Amino acid sequence: MASAPQSAEADRPGPGSQTALGPQSAHAVPGPQAAPGPQSAHAVPGPQTASTPQAGQPAPGPQAAPDALGPHTTPVPQAAHAVPGPQGTQGGPQGPFAPPAPQGAQTPAAAPRTLQYRFDGPEDAPVLVIGPSLGTTWHMWDRQIPELSQHWRIFRYDLPGHGGAPAHAAASVAELGDRLLATLDGLGVQRFGYAGCSIGGAIGADLALRHPHRVASLALVASSPRFGTADEFRRRGVIVRTNGLEPMARTAPERWFTPGFAAAQPAIVEWAVQMVRTTDPGCYIAACEALAAFDIRAALGRIGVPTLVLVGAEDQVTGPAEARTLVAGIPDARLALVPGASHLAPVEQPAAVSDLLLMHFSTAWQQDTSAAIPVLPHVTAPAAPSTPFVPVAEIAPAAAAPDAVAPTPDDRHEQGTKVRREVLGDAHVDAVNDTADAFTEDFQELVTRYAWGEVWSRDGLDRRTRSVITLTALVTSGHLEGLAAHTRAALRNGLTPAEIAEVLLQTAVYSGIPAAGAAFAVAQKVIQEETTPPA
Repeated sequence: MASAPQSAEADRPGPGSQTALGPQSAHAVPGPQAAPGPQSAHAVPGPQTASTPQAGQPAPGPQAAPDALGPHTTPVPQAAHAVPGPQGTQGGPQGPFAPPAPQGAQTPAAAPRTLQYRFDGPEDAPVLVIGPSLGTTWHMWDRQIPELSQHWRIFRYDLPGHGGAPAHAAASVAELGDRLLATLDGLGVQRFGYAGCSIGGAIGADLALRHPHRVASLALVASSPRFGTADEFRRRGVIVRTNGLEPMARTAPERWFTPGFAAAQPAIVEWAVQMVRTTDPGCYIAACEALAAFDIRAALGRIGVPTLVLVGAEDQVTGPAEARTLVAGIPDARLALVPGASHLAPVEQPAAVSDLLLMHFSTAWQQDTSAAIPVLPHVTAPAAPSTPFVPVAEIAPAAAAPDAVAPTPDDRHEQGTKVRREVLGDAHVDAVNDTADAFTEDFQELVTRYAWGEVWSRDGLDRRTRSVITLTALVTSGHLEGLAAHTRAALRNGLTPAEIAEVLLQTAVYSGIPAAGAAFAVAQKVIQEETTPPA
């Protein structure tokens, strides 16, 4: 029986009524007893305050509604949703995805360096870690659990501030990976398979690069070695800081689903919107910053584990082009293109994704005696008739990998270029570089090394403070030609429009009304451009 973790958000808007989402994969176990097992005896260190239902007592909450997409549906208990909160509160928000008999859902309430997680599947099976996309919770994988938990012990986790998880923001993809390893270390899990969607895939690729001895096999779903441009994600952070998460929630369905699916499944669209709305804005912004800085294109050749790259054929976020970049760079990688799916392929085409993951991890999991991985258990087919296992989408043959590009040594110019791009944005720096010639190149070298590689790179002040000083200096000196770029930089460095206005008001007192008035005009235009959500 599932544990019922405490919830601090019993009154927050939930993602709608529980609704099963369609016919299961051929190997799904019918009925709510698909993944029985006691709660794990190993929990992340920290006090546990959640109460647990008595044996035979169902988890609180209504049962699932009939399947909206097909006739084969079985009521299932409410999914355990680990949310920190006051003592004595049970349960949590429900979603349309509800896997049977969840086990071991835990919240690391006293351990901000770990992640909120849950287990499904037999305790003695090898562990398969599954990671979510930005703005989603572990429930995005609910429809894969009945199938995969027959073969593996499934470990799912939430990103910080997602799904009610503690809002301890992580500054980078590597830090998220470190928290995941700390959580698994506390549970005694040393080696595991890993599948992750979008930022969840980035975490898996980072672990395969930095801790190759821990990852047995890898699946990158709707992922990329570099997510768009740094400017795109930093601007997304500016929009959320200014307007909250509503603009991201409103546009989530068009980023995540094909138009036909979104029109046919309004309950799932509402569930997706609610997932984003209930995410902590600070943690969402931090994740955007982490993706802005993520770039492993030069390191793909060092990923040495069997890798499946899975992408929806209609994904407009990290689509087939990004998937082919991964396959071309990772030596032992294969591509699976899923028809009729966009970014959240596990939700939109669950049977295809389940079959592809089952095929990949069943055939590519490398048994290593030194890693003490249990042999995959033989699973007896259910008594109910089932169709033979046939993948819905085909895994393409592995492509030959190019030689890995060796990283260049770091120096002040490289550090300055990195900081300059992070603060001013790629578009600005590219425009400056495009206009440089033999006459100006030495000056640009001086600016990059001295201003950005030394002064802006010092630890004595944070970037917010440096932006305040820079805005003040530009207005006072009358150098308004640089004010627009540094207003954008101030927004990306964490200043709000209201704070920028306060800086200009303060400057007006000491530098004069005319100078500040001209500065307000420049800053107002930039703020409107940067903080207006996409239509």
